[in-house]
Amino acid sequence: MVKSILIAGLGGFLGTVFRFLVSRYFQFHYISVFPWGTFSVNIIGSFLIGIFYGISEKGNFMSPEWRIFLTVGLCGGFTTYSSLSNDAFILLQSKEFLRFATYSGLSFILGLFAVFFGRLIIKII
Repeated sequence: MVKSILIAGLGGFLGTVFRFLVSRYFQFHYISVFPWGTFSVNIIGSFLIGIFYGISEKGNFMSPEWRIFLTVGLCGGFTTYSSLSNDAFILLQSKEFLRFATYSGLSFILGLFAVFFGRLIIKII
C-alpha cells in the first residue's frame, strides 16, 4: 500500500508541475477572459487517461504500478476539477454567461470525447 501511495504521489507531483507549466504558458501568451490553461489541461488529461486505461485493459502492456503512476498520479495531478469550477465561477461572477456556458459545456463534452478517442486509438492499435 505504501508503495502505491508513493507511486501515485510521484505521478501527481509531475502532473501538477506539467499543469502549472501549461497554465503559465497560456497566461503569458494569450490574454483572454476564457480560461484556456485549465481547459486545455483537462482535455489533454482526459485524452491521456483514455489512452492509459485503454493500454492497461488491452493486455500485459502495463503493470499495475505504471497504471497507478500514469492515471491516478500523473493525470490526476495534471487535470483539475477544482480549477475548472473556480474558473466557471469567475466567468459567472463577471456575467460572462456565454463564455461560462461554452467553457463548462465544452469541458465536459470534449473531456468525454477525449477519453473515448484515447481508448478507441488503443483498441485500434
